[in-house]
This record gives sequence, C-alpha cells and structure tokens, in this order.
Amino acid sequence: MSDPGPDDGLRNSFYRKTTSSSRRMTPARRLLYRLAVPIGLAIIKSWVWSCRIVRVVGVENLEAALAKAPTLIPCYWHQHQLFCARYLLDQRPRGLAVAWLISPSVDGEIGAMMVRRLGGGVIRGSSSHTGARSLRDYYQALVKENLSPIITPDGPRGPRFKFKPGAILLAQMSGRPMLPMAYAASRAWLVKWDKFVIPAPFARIVVAIGAPRYVPRVTDAAGLEQLQADMEIELKKLYQLAASRLSNKSTREAVD
Repeated sequence: MSDPGPDDGLRNSFYRKTTSSSRRMTPARRLLYRLAVPIGLAIIKSWVWSCRIVRVVGVENLEAALAKAPTLIPCYWHQHQLFCARYLLDQRPRGLAVAWLISPSVDGEIGAMMVRRLGGGVIRGSSSHTGARSLRDYYQALVKENLSPIITPDGPRGPRFKFKPGAILLAQMSGRPMLPMAYAASRAWLVKWDKFVIPAPFARIVVAIGAPRYVPRVTDAAGLEQLQADMEIELKKLYQLAASRLSNKSTREAVD
C-alpha cells in the first residue's frame, strides 16, 4: 500500500503532486477529524446496525474462493456499498481482510480513519487520477499483503452500472478471482444523483454472492470486453436474486 511521502510542499495529496485544493493537513484539521470520526461512526453504526441481514445467498461461493487463495477481489456497484461492505467486514473470522481505495488527498483522510476503525484496510489512491499506480497498489495489497481490495466497477463518478475494466485487469494480473455481489433492502432511499442505496432504519437486507470469476492470463481485447458485459449481467442478476428473496417474509436469519 502507498505510504504518505514527506511534505515536499504538497497541498492536499499524499502522492508527490500538487492538486487544486488549498486544504492542508494542519494540526487543527487532524484534531477535528479525530473528533468527527467517532461521532460519524456512531451515527452510521446505529443506522446500519438497526437493519438486519436476514439472508445471504451464495455464501458457498465466498468459501470456494477462499479455499483456493487467501485473497480475492469483491466487486459490486458503487450504489451497493453499504451492506456489501458490512457483510465483508463481518467475514474476518473466515480469514478475509478487505481494503478500500481512498483518495490520497487530505479530504480522504477522514474516510481512511473511518475504514481503519471499522477493521478495514486502506489503499491510498485515486482511480481517476492515479489509475496505473492504484492498480499496482491493488496488486501489492492482494498478493503480498493478504488484503482483498474492494472494487466498485462503476465508481462514484459513473457511468452508472457500467463495468470498467480495472477489476478484470487486476484478476488477470494476480490470478485471484473477482467475487460479484449485490444486495437488496425491503425499504430504502436512493440518492438522486448516483442512485446510491440507503436502507431505511430497521429494513431487512438480503445479500447475494455470485460464483468467483477467474480471468485467464492470456485474454485478448475482445475477451476483456466480453467479460465486462458478462459481469454487468451477473451483477444485475444478483440484485434481482436478492430482491426476490425479500419476498420471503420470514425474519429468521438464513444462509443459502
């Protein structure tokens, strides 16, 4: 993973580049973050933990992937972050340690602090501005540090529900599988601009996990494009599967 470099006149980046922001990591800002993070986490936890994951479909797919290697590449749409992430963080007893790519900017530090407190790993980078370096850092985390980097293939900037090639290239390089995931909530709000799913308090949640998808080392451009299309279809099917299981009104937690 990338470590913060020395302060070479950088303004808001942990990489050796100056960005357009004037924000600096001052002692006052660091103190503010340390005060804000526990408060923010308390609010998030009380909201998220009021909801119940009542069913997990396809847990055997996670087990099959971990039986072959200690790490994998979880993939789900950006909109499904909340409860796919919660489920993965809960899998530490299975030996799964997940990590997120978080902006190297000063603004990203508050997110990094939250992820670490939740038990996740942090990879500092930006898929938009440091793509090649981020791919390298993903690979190092995956193969050398036994961390499973989570990839949201449409990203927060979209285009929405389009599977970008990053996860496929990482799977091809590393020999580790992509693990597609989705979830559905009995009651939820959608953020207007990106359709991010926010379950209502006390909603019931179903998580669906697809079969691990390995990518051959030798795959041509046409094959990569087909994989992108296949993964888009797979994530759509997993969401539909999770939504269909919500029709079961039983509140008993279950694993299929």
